[in-house]
Amino acid sequence: MTSGPVFFYILILGKYFLHGSGQDVKCSLGYFPCGNITKCLPQLLHCNGVDDCGNQADEDNCGDNNGWPIQFDKYFASYYKMTSLYHFETRTSECLSHFFLFITLLFLVPHYPHSLLLPPYSVVGSVPVPCLCRGLEVDCDETNLRAVPSVSSNVTKMSLQRNLIRKLPPDGFKKYHHLQKLYLSHNRITFLKPGVFEDLHRLEWLIIEDNHLSRISPLTFYGLNSLILLALMNNVLTHLPDKPLCQHMPRLHWLDFEGNHIHNLRNLTFISCSNLTVLVMRKNKINHLSENTFAPLQKLDELDLGSNKIENLPPQVFKDLKELSQLNLSYNPIQKIQANQFDYLVKLKSLSLEGIEISNIQQRMFRPLMNLSHIYFKKFQYCGYAPHVRSCKPNTDGISSLENLLASIIQRVFVWVVSAVTCFGNVFVICMRPYIRSENRLHAMSIISLCCADCLMGIYLFVIGAFDLKFRGEYNKHAQLWMESIHCQIVGSLAILSTEVSVLLLTFLTLEKYICIVYPFRCLRPKKCRTITVLILIWMTGFIVAFIPLTNKEFFKNYYGTNGVCFPLHSEDTESTGAQIYSVAIFLGINLAAFIIIVFSYGSMFYSIHQSAITATEIRNQVKKEMILAKRFFFIVFTDALCWIPIFVLKFLSLLQVEIPGTITSWVVIFILPINSALNPILYTLTTRPFKEMIHQFWYNYRKRRSIDSKGSQKTYAPSFIWVEMWPLQEMPPELIKPALFTDPCELSLISQSTRLNSYS
Repeated sequence: MTSGPVFFYILILGKYFLHGSGQDVKCSLGYFPCGNITKCLPQLLHCNGVDDCGNQADEDNCGDNNGWPIQFDKYFASYYKMTSLYHFETRTSECLSHFFLFITLLFLVPHYPHSLLLPPYSVVGSVPVPCLCRGLEVDCDETNLRAVPSVSSNVTKMSLQRNLIRKLPPDGFKKYHHLQKLYLSHNRITFLKPGVFEDLHRLEWLIIEDNHLSRISPLTFYGLNSLILLALMNNVLTHLPDKPLCQHMPRLHWLDFEGNHIHNLRNLTFISCSNLTVLVMRKNKINHLSENTFAPLQKLDELDLGSNKIENLPPQVFKDLKELSQLNLSYNPIQKIQANQFDYLVKLKSLSLEGIEISNIQQRMFRPLMNLSHIYFKKFQYCGYAPHVRSCKPNTDGISSLENLLASIIQRVFVWVVSAVTCFGNVFVICMRPYIRSENRLHAMSIISLCCADCLMGIYLFVIGAFDLKFRGEYNKHAQLWMESIHCQIVGSLAILSTEVSVLLLTFLTLEKYICIVYPFRCLRPKKCRTITVLILIWMTGFIVAFIPLTNKEFFKNYYGTNGVCFPLHSEDTESTGAQIYSVAIFLGINLAAFIIIVFSYGSMFYSIHQSAITATEIRNQVKKEMILAKRFFFIVFTDALCWIPIFVLKFLSLLQVEIPGTITSWVVIFILPINSALNPILYTLTTRPFKEMIHQFWYNYRKRRSIDSKGSQKTYAPSFIWVEMWPLQEMPPELIKPALFTDPCELSLISQSTRLNSYS
C-alpha cells in the first residue's frame, strides 16, 4: 500500500472472475474438466487463448484470485459501489453536506437504496487549507502535518498519510464518532498509547503502514468494536502480545503484519480472532510455529507466511484451517514437508511453495487437495507430482518445459546440428592426422587427444537430443526421475570431462608453443615419455573433476541434476552450498586461469615474432605474414573467449546472488559451450598448412592419374594416402615444393624467424 491503499484493492477486484468448478466431472491425471460438460483437456491447454472446451471454461480462472480478493469483495465492495458514484472534489474550506449529497444521489441514481446513505445531513465544516474534501472524506496527505487536524465530527474517512506525525494524543480522535476509515501510513509514529482509538466505535479500517511502531498490546485497540481491517505493514514490531490480540476487535476479518521483524507466533495471540479471514505475516523473521498457533482461526480464508525463516512445519499445524483457500509458504528454508501436511486443507485452492527445495516430494502430499486449482513450485519439474492441478507454475526453467526436455524448437534443432558437426569434425581429424606429411608424432598425439575430448561433447549433446525425443510431449511425467537418474549423472560427467580435458590440453599445447617461440634456444625437444605422462595426467584430472560429485551425495547433493540438460552451472541453486563451491572452483578457478594463460601466451608469441621479424632480412613480406599470423591467433583466442567469457560472467553474477533466468542458462549450455569442441578441429587441423598441403597433394595425384588414364598408356590406380605422403619430393610439381612444415613447436627454434611465420599461416 502507498498513498492510496483503497484504490490498490479496487484495481485488484477488476481481475476477479467467478467460474464454475466443474468438480463433478472426473478427469485423468494431467487433465482438467471443461466446466460441467463431460469433456477433459490436457493442462497445457489451460488459458492458451483458444476456446478448446467450446464453452470458454478452459479460459476461465486464468488468474489466481483466491484468498483476499474474495474477502475484499465480500466485505468492502458494496461501500465502493456507492462512493464511486460521485467524485466531488473542492479546495474550499467547506465540504459538501450530506443533504446535498443525498439530493444528488437521488437525482443521478433514482433506484439507489436510500438505506445505504448515512443519516446525518449536517455540514462537515472547516478543514485546513492544504486538505481536500470529497463529500464527508478529508484528505490531508503530504501536507506536512505534525498532529491530527481538527475538523468536523461528521467525517467518515480521514487520510493523514505521508506527514510528520510522531505521536497520537489520547483524545486526538475523541469527537470523530462517525469515522469509518483512518489512514496514518508513512508517518513517524513510534508508539500507540492504550485507548488512543477508544472513541472510534464505527471505525472499520485502520491502516498504519510504514511507521516506526515497535510494540503493540490488546489495549492499543480498545474500543474498536467495528474494526474489520487492521494493517500494520512495514513497521519494526519484533513480537506480538502474549494476550489475545483481537480481544477488543470482535469483528476483525483482515490482519496484515507484512514487513515487520516478528520472530515467532504464540499460541494465545490469535485466540480471540475467531472471525479472522485474512492473516498476512510475510516478510518477517518467523522461525518457529507452535502446533496450535492457528487453531482458533477456523474461518481463515488466506494465510500468508511467505519469506520468513521457517525450517520445520509441525505435523498438524494446519489441521483446524478447514476453510482455508490460499496458503503461501514460499521462500522459507523448509527442509522437509510431511506427506500428510496438507490433508486437512480440503478447501484449499491456491498453494505457494516457491523457493523451497522439497527433497521428499511425492504425489501423496497433494492428492487430498481435490479443490486445488493453482500451485507454485521452485522447479517446474515438481508439477509432475500434482498432475490434477489445473495451473502449475513455473511451467519452464528456460531449458525444459512441461512438455519437452528442450523447450524451444531452436534448441532441439541446434543440439542435433552441433552434435553432428562436433562428432564428424573430430572423428575426421582423428582418422586423418596419421597421414599428414611432416607431422611430429608427439604433437599429433596431443591433437588426437584433444579431438577425443571434444568428441565427448558431441556424444553428450547427442544423448540429450535422444532423451528429448524419448520424453517428447510428456516430459513433466519423467522430469524429476530423469534428473535424479544415473543416466543424467553420467551424461553430465561426460560434459564436464570433455570440457576440462579440452581446456587443459589447449593450455598444454599453448604453453609448448609459447616456450619454444619466446625462448627458442632454451627449449628442449619434447620427449615421448614426457608427452605421454602429461596427457595421462590431464585425462586423470578430467576424470577426477567430473566424477568426484558422484561420490558424496550429502556434500554435492544432485550436482548434475539441477536442470534437464544435466550441466552443473548452479547459477541459482542456493541450497547446494557444496555444489556451488565446487562449481565456482572449476569455472572461476581452473578454467579462468587456463583462459588467462592462453590469452597471455598468444599475445606474447605474436609480440615475440613481430620483434624478431623486424630485424630479419625478408622485410618485404613482413606485413603480409604478420597479418596472416595475427588473424590465426585472433580466431584461436576469440573462440575461447566466446565460449568462456559468458560462463565466467554467469558465475560472477551467481556469487553476487543475482537471479539468472533459465533461458540464459540454456543458451550457454546448448549454444555457447560446444563452440570450442566444434571449432577446435578447424582451428588446429583443417586450416593448418600440413592439412592444406595434404589436400593439394591428393588433388595433384588425382589430376595426374586422370591425365595418365586419358592418354591410355596404361591403367593405374589411385594411390593410398600413405603412398601419396611417401612420394619423393622431386616428383612433386614445383607449386607443391615448399619448405617442410615443422609443426613441432621446438623444431621452430632451429629455423629462422621468417620461417616461423610460415609455420603458423
